[in-house]
Amino acid sequence: MVSRIFGVKSKTVGSAAILLSVASLASRLFGLVRDRLLAGTFGAGPELDAYYAAFRMPDLIYNLFVFGAISAAFIPVFSRFSDDGEGSNREANELVSRILTVLAIGLTLLAVLGFVFAPFFTPLIAPGFDGPQIGLTVRLTRIMFLSPVMLGLSGVFGAVLQVRKRFLVYALAPILYNVGIIIGILAFTGRWGVDGWAWGVVLGALMHFAVQAVACRRIGMRFRPIVDLRHSGIREIVRLTIPRIASLSVSSFQLLVITSMITALGVGSLAVYNLGLNLVYVPINMIGISVAVAAFPFISELAERGRVREMAEAVSRAVRNIMFFAVPATVGFLLLRAQIVRVILGSRRFDWTDTVMTADVLACLSLGLFASALLPILVRAFFALHDSRTPLKVNVICAAFGVLFAWIAVQMGYGVVGVAASVSLASALNLTVLWVALRIRLGDLGEVRIFRSVAIMSLGGLAMALVTQAVKMALGSAVDMRSFAGIFTQGLTAGLAGLGAYFGMSVLLGSGEAMNVVGMVRCRLSPVPLSVSQKEESLVPEP
Repeated sequence: MVSRIFGVKSKTVGSAAILLSVASLASRLFGLVRDRLLAGTFGAGPELDAYYAAFRMPDLIYNLFVFGAISAAFIPVFSRFSDDGEGSNREANELVSRILTVLAIGLTLLAVLGFVFAPFFTPLIAPGFDGPQIGLTVRLTRIMFLSPVMLGLSGVFGAVLQVRKRFLVYALAPILYNVGIIIGILAFTGRWGVDGWAWGVVLGALMHFAVQAVACRRIGMRFRPIVDLRHSGIREIVRLTIPRIASLSVSSFQLLVITSMITALGVGSLAVYNLGLNLVYVPINMIGISVAVAAFPFISELAERGRVREMAEAVSRAVRNIMFFAVPATVGFLLLRAQIVRVILGSRRFDWTDTVMTADVLACLSLGLFASALLPILVRAFFALHDSRTPLKVNVICAAFGVLFAWIAVQMGYGVVGVAASVSLASALNLTVLWVALRIRLGDLGEVRIFRSVAIMSLGGLAMALVTQAVKMALGSAVDMRSFAGIFTQGLTAGLAGLGAYFGMSVLLGSGEAMNVVGMVRCRLSPVPLSVSQKEESLVPEP
């Protein structure tokens, strides 16, 4: 049974995207359980603020030196060195071995430096924290610095699995990561207090690493320590990675500045911001990131073969399908934000005041949901073209505006809600500029068809809003809104009725994206091979 799981190979781009979406949903559900446990234990208080602040530097290390290299360079380069068979060839093994060796040494060194200098940079990240909060944040940060090393190596294994089309194990890794954190909250907190949360993060990172390492070995990949920076593949990865690291440095700097602003807004502000962000990232991961991850190896192959026109068509199809799901997610968050927050997070120490603050943050973040969901596929389109400089330039501009917007919002007294709105505005600006740049590079991206589809989705969204609001108001006086069951019933019923209205209106108006969903439900998807040599290559088959 285990061998079969490790050996499952996705046969279509659509099936890969669906698998990743389902796994992302499962991972996010575990993440919501994690957030409920965290919120219920201490509420939106100083401990939870410290926990989220402690993530900043370890996440910065991972995003800059691992995620940047893998997303911008490793997959396209490894695709060129990798064979098409089930086994592994010598060149591919040696390339991966070199990358693993360099990352292991570099990330270990950075983790040691982070441990030593945590007392110095933590007050800069969280200037609004008092002495005890700073001490707690330093302690949690030091523990969490173990995780980037394991997640970094795991990221390389995950990239290998993506190229080899083993998306199932790749999709399981984030689920295990959240399971590890939940174990830390439930099993370690009683013994080590808040430190148990951080040790749960380490356990989750270890599980994330182990499952993908085993899967790579099961498909025939073999690795050994090799210290060699002169290899042509390594040089190509470094060349492509440097602009990506610079781009992520800008995003990370923006996040650190925003975190610094939020910590000065009062106790609990950073907690409610992160809790709202985690909620809005459920559909972003399920929709945008899942499609982008599933499509990246294939659009990279199209780009390598010079089939730019087909690549542009694939990106356009992905955009339409992402938007089809982003619209109802946005409407649902806007109209049912209080019900969602209360049902998912409202327990014990997380009171109604925390609920209202988090719901307001969620509403503002959801306004940029469509942009955040679309950005991953656009950015990866540039990476597939071996162009990481354009996303860097765009990100620098938009990050600067994002910080400026957030500063203005804070100065005007809008607090953490204003910061959330500023983040959404910056994401929309980033999407607009990046779209123009990609169109200049690829030519027509099917905007006419996209606008037609979005017009239908907008009408469907309007129908969803009217139905959702009507059902919500009708049930407001029919159920006990002071109980979990009443709030859950109201939110679920109104949400399902709204989704039904959205989908029904979309089908009635002839939405191609809605008909794709109908086709999947009826199990009539055509088997589309994962080779770009096939004419039918697409993210979701056309109706």
